[in-house]
Amino acid sequence: MRNRWLGLLGLGQRSGKVVSGEAAVEAMLKKGKGELLVLAGDLNSKRINVYQHWAKSLGIKSVIAGTKTELGIALGKSPRAVVLILDAELAKAVYENLV
Repeated sequence: MRNRWLGLLGLGQRSGKVVSGEAAVEAMLKKGKGELLVLAGDLNSKRINVYQHWAKSLGIKSVIAGTKTELGIALGKSPRAVVLILDAELAKAVYENLV
């Protein structure tokens, strides 16, 4: 299934292993938490660079995938530009389905 990773994000949201939205993600990154940062492909390129640099400095993988709308729908929320996966196993599963 091509978009299995979106389903995995939804499961993670329901189990509390995912945070989304810029404010919530930034709060977790400030605490140094997170395993995988997913950035929407239609996010402003300057914001993508900021998040990628921040994630890299914390040793967190980051990927660009989907759109804000797709991420929001997968999570059962309004459009989301950034999603941070907190659980290592979930992050690994999502990452493997993206690459």
